[in-house]
Amino acid sequence: MIKIGDVINLETNGEVVEKLKCKLVERSGNKLFIDYPVNSETGRTAFLMLGTELIASFINKENVYRFQTEVTGRVKENIPMISLTYPGDDHLFRIQRREYVRIDTTVDIAIHPIHNEFEAFTAVTTDISAGGAALLVPKNNSIHANQVVTVWFALPFQNNSIKYVKIEAKLVRFIETENNHFIKVPIQFIDIDEEKRQLLIKYCFEQQIIMRRKGLTE
Repeated sequence: MIKIGDVINLETNGEVVEKLKCKLVERSGNKLFIDYPVNSETGRTAFLMLGTELIASFINKENVYRFQTEVTGRVKENIPMISLTYPGDDHLFRIQRREYVRIDTTVDIAIHPIHNEFEAFTAVTTDISAGGAALLVPKNNSIHANQVVTVWFALPFQNNSIKYVKIEAKLVRFIETENNHFIKVPIQFIDIDEEKRQLLIKYCFEQQIIMRRKGLTE
């Protein structure tokens, strides 16, 4: 799947996410050897300590593949290299470049009007992706199908940080539920910028890992 010469994008897991870029130089079984990564914004070489956990991704044909990895060592041969763990081709998370993985997850949200058409209220998601979500909202509200609203998401990450993301979204339709007090509302994100989209992709990826560990997904 992953080949010598492939570009690998790396993201750190700290409070401040650092985006790095490198190339795969060598591979030995489930160990990858990369050249020293550089910061995608500054172009400076990044220093990674042993044991640093990262989220890695690479492109193969029309798909993006993501996996968790860890820095395991440094190698000095013809060129300096860093060794990373690789889970194997069967344990990659595939994201089709024109589609986004939808994850069943409950996230706290707040729905605000664009032009003061209604009073802001809180709700939760039933699922979420980088392209949209499904909301569970109280029936006693003044929103309607095809309306554009502002939605604030509180995304909890594994490092115990919470990222607040503000996105404009279209309320696609209303779906009745078994609970008479709530309705399900699928929404479609509108003009979402790449930084917010990548944050949502990262959140969904972390949720996939959690579900896989619990045996809830393959």
